Amino acid sequence: MQATLRKHREILQTEEASKTTLVLPFLRALGYDIFNPSEVVPEFTCDVGTKKGEKVDYAICIGGEVQMLIECKPVASELSIKHASQLYRYFAATNARVALLTNGIVYKFFTDSDRANMMDDKPFLTFDLDAYRSTDLKHVAAFERSDFDLDRIVRQAGNLKLQSQVSKALRDEFAQPSDEFVKMIAGRLHDGRLTEAVREKFSNAIAQGISAIIRDGVNERLENAIRGGGEVEPEQPEEIDASDGIETTQVEIDGFNIIRAICSKEVDPERVVMRDAKSYCAVLLDDNNRRTIARMHFNSQTARHFGVFVGKEENRHSVSGPTDIYKHADAILARLAELEA
Repeated sequence: MQATLRKHREILQTEEASKTTLVLPFLRALGYDIFNPSEVVPEFTCDVGTKKGEKVDYAICIGGEVQMLIECKPVASELSIKHASQLYRYFAATNARVALLTNGIVYKFFTDSDRANMMDDKPFLTFDLDAYRSTDLKHVAAFERSDFDLDRIVRQAGNLKLQSQVSKALRDEFAQPSDEFVKMIAGRLHDGRLTEAVREKFSNAIAQGISAIIRDGVNERLENAIRGGGEVEPEQPEEIDASDGIETTQVEIDGFNIIRAICSKEVDPERVVMRDAKSYCAVLLDDNNRRTIARMHFNSQTARHFGVFVGKEENRHSVSGPTDIYKHADAILARLAELEA
């Protein structure tokens, strides 16, 4: 499906194109008979209150019961909860406990973990054809026709949602340690009074220490993979809802390694550090966000951009993938010279 996406992305402009080229093959890969209208029901209709004859794009039926509702949008659409109004209404009017909102590239799975028979506002699982990990494939496998267990899926949804919330809370804590966390660490290491200056010192040291631990873990896995000749997958908490937190993808790691290799001509590569954010992945000198070398904007499902800085101004360039970064090697080295001046 990724090959199909790369080949036809530019011409997949309509909802119908998204359905036939990407969504139906996705359902077929999960084992559903897309040619059986009693299993994959197109244009599923259900009267909801005063709304008569409204349709949702597909309903998945198993054993004659509606198990999952699917709403499709064009490939270029940015998926948000406002696109799911029909799913909301149908969710409450059917026995379905799983809803899927997709543009053919991003697949957002919802359930009713907050309130019974009311679809949650946030997905418990987001699968992106452009950027996924092996753990994502394992979670999607729970929806295979041969192994579909609604009760298990709903239980898993609650666990994944809680895990996502905990991961976000930890990331927030690590990025900007709370007073309680600083007091706990400082209390173990500092004998004197916890003045404001001491608190600030420990807060900065905690944030830098956590970044170093994560960075060393990533670097160790990269070095092990290089020595072993195998592929590497970033070791991190399993992030299910990308909209809730930060997920460092393989293409971002590939891009970071290319930038670090370019920078190694002028500086010690250990000084070049990756720091991911929700909307971009930054590459910094000396792990200092005031010394940004470049940014990778690789999270969009429709376009990727690479940004290089001159002073405080970021100049973005369209790229198809990490290897295009080599085209901007001179700009990267010029930025290094500026930061080192």
